[in-house]
This record gives sequence, C-alpha cells and structure tokens, in this order.
Amino acid sequence: MSRVGEGAAGDAGWRRLSSRLLLVNLGMLSGPLALFALTLLLTGAGLQALISLGSLLTTFLVITWIGTMRLLTTRFRIADERVELRSGAFFRSHRSLPVDRIRSVDIHAKPLHRLFGLASLRIGTGGQGSPSGRELRLGGVTRSQADEIRRLLLDRRDRARAGTRPSRPGEAGHGPIAETDWAWLRYAPLSLWGLGAVLIGVGTVARVLGEMRINPLDLAAVTHLRDRFGSVPWWFGALMAVLVLLVTGAALSTAAFVEGWAGYRLEREGDDAYRVRRGLLVHRSVTLERRRLRGVELTEPMPLRWAGAARLDAVAGGLGSSEQNRSRRPLTPAVPRQEALRVAADVLTEERSPTETADLRPHPRVALRRRINRGLLTLAPLVAALPALGLWLGPAAVHAAWITALLGVPVVLALAHDAYRALGHGLRDRYLVVRAGTFARRTAALQCEGVIGWKITRSAFQRRNGLLTLGATVAAGDGCYKVRDVGVADGLALAEEVAPGFLAPFVERVPATEPEMPRAARP
Repeated sequence: MSRVGEGAAGDAGWRRLSSRLLLVNLGMLSGPLALFALTLLLTGAGLQALISLGSLLTTFLVITWIGTMRLLTTRFRIADERVELRSGAFFRSHRSLPVDRIRSVDIHAKPLHRLFGLASLRIGTGGQGSPSGRELRLGGVTRSQADEIRRLLLDRRDRARAGTRPSRPGEAGHGPIAETDWAWLRYAPLSLWGLGAVLIGVGTVARVLGEMRINPLDLAAVTHLRDRFGSVPWWFGALMAVLVLLVTGAALSTAAFVEGWAGYRLEREGDDAYRVRRGLLVHRSVTLERRRLRGVELTEPMPLRWAGAARLDAVAGGLGSSEQNRSRRPLTPAVPRQEALRVAADVLTEERSPTETADLRPHPRVALRRRINRGLLTLAPLVAALPALGLWLGPAAVHAAWITALLGVPVVLALAHDAYRALGHGLRDRYLVVRAGTFARRTAALQCEGVIGWKITRSAFQRRNGLLTLGATVAAGDGCYKVRDVGVADGLALAEEVAPGFLAPFVERVPATEPEMPRAARP
C-alpha cells in the first residue's frame, strides 16, 4: 500500500480494504464444519442433527457472502478535512466525518483478523445519535495501515483544532501510567463471571441437545459416571458438583483475565489523550480524550474488596452508546486498591486520588433502617413460601423455613450494616465524591464543573424520614451518579456547594418563625 498520508492528502483515489479479508471470511466456516464433524462422530448421522447443523452451516455461508460483498464494495479515503467511506452493492452509502469532530480512533482485532495480520478501525465522534451517524468503521485493514491511519487522523485533528504542528512518532506521550503485572492474576478467580458462564454454557448445551432429541442422561460419558459413582450419598455428589462448578468457574475467570488483559498498557498520548491497549486473542486499543474526562469510578465487588483489590473506570464523554461505554471505559483490571488509587491520581493529574474515602460524610442513621427493612422484605417471601410447600414436600419444608429464617436474618443485618457503612459523599478539592453499594461498592469522583444538572427523587419512606436521593447529572459515563438517602438539608447544601445557583429557582426557603412571647410579657 502506498503511504496513507500521501494518497489521502493530494489525490482523489479511493482505497479498498485488504484482500486478506477473504481468508477471514473463509476461516469463519471452520467452526461450523468442526462442530458438524464432531456431532457426526458422537451421535451418528441422525436426521435432526443433520438438519440443525446444516442450517447453522447455511447461516455462516450467508454471513461469509455478505462479508465478501462488503469487501468488494467498500472504499475509503482520507482527505485534508474529512474521512469518507463508501459501501454497499444494492443500497449504496456515502458517509463522511469532519476531521476536527473526531473524538477517538480505536483499533480492534479479533483472533481470525490477527491470524492474517488485519485489524478493524473505529473512527468515532462521540455523538448520541445512531451509530451510522457518529462513527465510521473500516473492518479489514492491515495492522500497519491501522496504526498509520490512526496516527494520521489524530495529528490532523489536533492541527485542525489548535493550528499547531502535528506530532511525530516518538514525540507524543510521556511513558506508561500502568502496565501488566502478572501478580494481579491472583484476583482473577474472584470474579463471578466464570461461574455465570458455566451455568449459561450448561443451559445452552442442554437446550441444544433437547432440540436434537438427545437425552443427556443417555450419553456414554454420563452413563459411565452414573455407573461408577451411582452408589455414593446424594450429599457427597451435590458437594462434588458444587466443587467442580466453582473450580471450572475460577478457571474460566482466569482465562478471561488473561485473554482480556494480556499486553495491558495505559499511557499518555501527548498532553491531550490517554490510550489503553490490551488483549491476547482480541486486541483492543481505546483512545480517551483528556478534555472529555469528567472523573473516575472505583469499583470494588465484594470478593475483590475482601482481597483488597479494585477496578478503575473512566467517567468520560465521547465513548459511544451505553454498551460501548461499558466496554471502552476500563482503565485497569482488578488490581491492588492502592495501585488503582495511584492510577486514578495520575490520570486526573492530582497529588492524591479523589476516590480515597477516609473523610467522606456519613448519612443519617435512618438510612440503615431502610436497608434493614428492604433486606427483611426480600427474605420474608422465601421463608413464607417454604411452609406452603410442606403440603407436597412434607415436614422437611417447615424445618427448612425456620432454618432459613435463623440463618437469613443475621445475614440480612450484616449486609444492611455493610451497605449503610458504604454510604458517603463529600467534596475533595474540585471533585464531588459519591460512594454506595455492598455487593459492588462504587466510589465515583466527578469534576464539579462537569455537573450539568441535578435529579432529586423522594419515596414515601424518604419523605417521612426527611431523606432524599440526589443525582448528579454529567454528560459522561452512566449519566447520573446518585447520593442515596442523604438528609434534605445536607443534600441541598451539597448541590449548592457543587454547582452554585442550579437549584435556586426550585428551592423554597421556609422563613424562621419568631419565638412565642410568654403570657406574662404579653400586653
């Protein structure tokens, strides 16, 4: 390929995607073919199996044909002030983005793309409209082309905005902020993602076998296990099943950590952007504009909190839809909490991380009662339902009810107290700090200047007890970060301190009443 900058700047020629994309499309057929062969080997050439796998193979053939047509009909070019993309055979599309509106240029490479040296380029504006209006995707360029196009676009964007000389390779950036430390791998088994993946996988396999009219209990492997261990006590079998489930879930969580965070590197790009690169099989490269960064959020799921670890996410605008925001905002994997605080301070260019929570203001004690009541109301239906099941299950269900209540009430009280201790808010320099949660404790530090509005909600319980939930609205991240169950006076004072004058038109001040005169002093 000729140099991207040369061809884009002066000529009117349009460029194609890489022809290696044909090999990727053909490689997509390997999965259905392997599944087809494995099913024939295990179950024989049953009619139902042939129909199911034949339909799957046909689907992948259609997808491959669509990908091939996309390759043959897609063109792109980079002009001085615009990026243009043409695509479509029957329904043609011509789209373009101004260079100065580009917010991010991200690189993404799936395993098959990496195998053939390809990558996908996502050029986004960070808008809130449909994806077709806020981003362009180049779904099959070589890795060297992707890096070169990314650098060229960011240089031209910066030059268009500031009128300065574009940066050259080697000048941008001031070294990494954080890099992979394989000692962090000890936190990977503490994620519940692997356990959920195992349960979903078992359910999916059972459903597929049911569609094929195959009874899982009739499979040779299951029959062998039943014949060998059928005489063991049921409780031992249940214990072993739970143990296998936990071990398999931990293994999957560890594998997901390795795949997602191998090669992790968080670095500065010049003085106006950060770049996060990570991934073993699927390579990801995400750009975050510093001027659109509104803060950070520290997340501590309960197992990680017990181990003294946390994750750090960016609260930034221009990351796309809510789903794209969730996948593009992570700044670190699960790391030691002190490391997450260090990275937060470095990213926000502060001497001390605003997410440190030693001096946050506590919330009224009545908020604890609300959490206790909520927990007991959740437990009560389960305890009440067990005696009703005694009509079918016998007296064992009645005993299960009082045992559940005996064990559940202390657990509810402990979780309620933990949730209450998590509540906190405060101002630290120019940041509003909000903390809440027990199963996943979240501490968000938001720039006060980034707060664009307030959302106040009050339930009947809150009105009766003088509480409210104050939501800080920002044009970034989740959009609204809530200070839960804070006193009315404290909440309104916090809102006035963070953004003076925002709530003034909506607040009715109650005049102080004069003390009543004693009878003897009355004229």
